[in-house]
Order: sequence, then C-alpha cells, then structure tokens
Amino acid sequence: MKVFTVVGNRPQFIKAAPLSVALGAAGVDEVVLHTGQHYDRELSGVFFEELRLREPQFQLDLQSADPAEMEPAIAAHIRSEAPDLVLVYGDTNSTVAGARAAAASSIPLAHVEAGLRSGDLSMPEEHNRIETDRIAWLLFCPDDRSRTTLNAEGVLGRIYVVGDVMSDASRQFAPIARARFPIPFEPKSYIVATVHRQANVAQPRLGRIVDGLNRIEERIIFPAHPRTRSRMEETGLALAEHVRIVDPLSYLELAALASQARVIVTDSGGLQKEAYWYRVPCVTLRPSTEWVDTVTLGANVLVDDDPAALVEAVANAVMPSWLPVLYGDGHASERIAQVLVATIPGR
Repeated sequence: MKVFTVVGNRPQFIKAAPLSVALGAAGVDEVVLHTGQHYDRELSGVFFEELRLREPQFQLDLQSADPAEMEPAIAAHIRSEAPDLVLVYGDTNSTVAGARAAAASSIPLAHVEAGLRSGDLSMPEEHNRIETDRIAWLLFCPDDRSRTTLNAEGVLGRIYVVGDVMSDASRQFAPIARARFPIPFEPKSYIVATVHRQANVAQPRLGRIVDGLNRIEERIIFPAHPRTRSRMEETGLALAEHVRIVDPLSYLELAALASQARVIVTDSGGLQKEAYWYRVPCVTLRPSTEWVDTVTLGANVLVDDDPAALVEAVANAVMPSWLPVLYGDGHASERIAQVLVATIPGR
C-alpha cells in the first residue's frame, strides 16, 4: 500500500519520524510532501538531517501558510501519486490543506491527533481540527477524551485510540538530545520560553507577554521564532538582561534544554505535552488548551497574556508528586501502522 504524508511545520516533522519508521517496518510505501509552511532552515530542513528522516519527495516551497495556496499543489501531487491514503498530523494550515486536497482527489484521509479540542473557536487551529476530523476516514486519537469528543460530534470516520506519536518521539530522542547537546547551565537553574502562535505575536498580546517575562527574576532562555523576533523589532519591544534571546534551536537542542529546565513557558501545544513527559512544570501563554489533563493534574497553568499571572505561576511552579501516564506509552506509531495495514491492504 502507498501512503501520502503531508507535513509542513516543526511539530509535524517530529511526529513523522517514529511513524515513518513504523510504516517502513510494516512494508508501507510512504511518499512525503513538505508544504513549506515553515521554510526557515532551522525550522524545517535541519529536522530531516537531525532526525535522519528521508528527504520529502515533494517540497512545495510556497513560503506561505495560506491553505488556499497549498491545496491545489498538494492535490496535484496526490493525483499524480495515486496513493491509497493521505495522512496528516495535528492542526496546522498544512493539515487542513492536506485534508481538503485529499477530499478533492477522492482519496481517504487519516488524521493523527484526531479529536483534540481546546473549546476556543477564536483559534484558527480549532477550526482546522474540526474540519479535518469531519473529512477524515481514519481518526487516530491520543486518548479516550478525544474519542468521546468525536463520538459526540458524530463524525463519520473510524475512530482508534492509539496514544500520541509525540510520546514515541520524546521517549526516543530526549536521551539522545541530552547526550549530544550538553547544556551550559546547571539543570533546573533556568526557564525556557517559546512564543510563536499568531495571536501571541500581535499587539497588545506580545507586549504583555514580554512584560511578564521581563518581570521574572530568574534566567530565561528564549529561542525566538523568526516571526516573533521580527514583530518584537517592528514594535520596539525590548527584553530585560536576564532574558537571553537566541536563534531557533533544532529539535534535539531544544529537547536537551527544555528537559532540564526548572519551568517551561510556552504557547506550543507540543511543548506542553513534552513538559509533562520531561516532568518539568509548564506555564501556558494561552486562555485554553487542548491538553486539558495536564492542567487538571496541576502540571500546567494557563495564564493567557496576563503579566502578573505569568510571574506568579512561574514562581510557584512545581510538578505534582504523582503523575499518571498521559497520551500514550511510546508505541502509538506501531499501532497506527498496524491499523493502516489491516484496513487498507493495498493494490
């Protein structure tokens, strides 16, 4: 059988690594298309080198995050390859563009990370999740909550709870990262901050987040997304001396740094989960999250863009003494591959 995989941004490259290995081991022919949604080398190309992924057979290089621009090009490659299935990850514009292209080409769609909801329809990602799940024929959920959500919404596809492929990647790569990239600080002596979501890099939210970071007295390492850095320069936002802004880090570099931090401050969905698996408390710069269990357990605190709440949450951040296994056991990729082989025998 042939699977056509669409990836476009940093987290999707990470998720693709263990699943591509599992698909290969199961005898599945995988064709990968990179939309170019993240086209900076530090946010895309370096991943294929570091994670030893096979280079994508197709690279659109559109340098655009607009699904309307991506869809026709993706659909053309789908029709040319005539796969048995199109596979997409997560909730990005590349995800929904791939889903629409699959539908337009009359090819079944599989969605990894199906059923996740933050409940916040002001987020473009929430709309992408809902639309993709309505199109998908195979829906791979990280947990039972996601399956319950999909059942309540009445989706027509087949639902499977398999765990989270990010858990697979985290378990495989975090020890390698710490060995390859020793940190120049004592573990637990610093905070890692990341800010990249569209809403958070616009004013006045970005200014309030920067204000909160500046009020924190501990050392902060801030790997800045190119868009975030550009917006800060455009608006004249300055960081205090204790906030060290650095260029984007590769996945393994960030894994080494984040897994040994005292606190992670982020608006990334993936990093919220990774913080939980690393056993590092997380403070999330959003009003809501699709990973609600981390908040319920006290491992994650939502502060939105409130500077005072950010400072307080960081100061008081500790991990609970008891943490259950969340979002899989590190074998989600194998389960997905097994379902695909059993469901679509191929031609």
